[in-house]
Amino acid sequence: MCAEKGQEIAAFHYPLGVSATDEFLMKVSELTGRPIPKTLEVERGRLIDAIADSQAHLYGKRYAIYGDPDFVLGISRFLMETGGELVHCLSTNGTKAWETQMNDLLAASPFGAGGKAWAGKDLWHMRSLLATEPVDFLIGNSYGKYLERDLKVPLIRLAFPIFDRHHHHRFPTWDYQGALTVLVRILDKIFDTIDGDTNIPGVTDYSFDLTC
Repeated sequence: MCAEKGQEIAAFHYPLGVSATDEFLMKVSELTGRPIPKTLEVERGRLIDAIADSQAHLYGKRYAIYGDPDFVLGISRFLMETGGELVHCLSTNGTKAWETQMNDLLAASPFGAGGKAWAGKDLWHMRSLLATEPVDFLIGNSYGKYLERDLKVPLIRLAFPIFDRHHHHRFPTWDYQGALTVLVRILDKIFDTIDGDTNIPGVTDYSFDLTC
């Protein structure tokens, strides 16, 4: 209908992270003839600063991701921007075309070159993948809690549905500000894991420069 009336049409994937949001905003600016607001440029800078500030803890972390095809693609792009390594990317309702697109995306980055996308597979398949090739963190919805319990892989709850935590849906995950929210959730789980693994005072405890 829009094309018939002379209106250009643009389709996007999940606009999460720096490059995906850049592409979305530049296209909107092109279609409307309006500049990107300075406030969004400030948000972009804030996100990049946050990624840089936490690079020592983000770089080289290995992830397994599951969920809707567009979410998996979007979060994969963002994780590679942070220096994270993608290992298993699974979508039960993903198509073969999506699987090919995902594998091309992974192959184009050194942070995804060792990973693989799986379309039409379920969390039982993910369980097998995690048992044979473990990762540092699992990202997806509430159903991953059973994999977390069985395989001791910390779960970062993102995307729909999240039944066992309250109010996650009230926080954005799109655009620069949304990516900052996602980044904080990832880092919180990273630091929670460090705390759990280094809890012997004076022996393995990890210093966050806390003062009494």
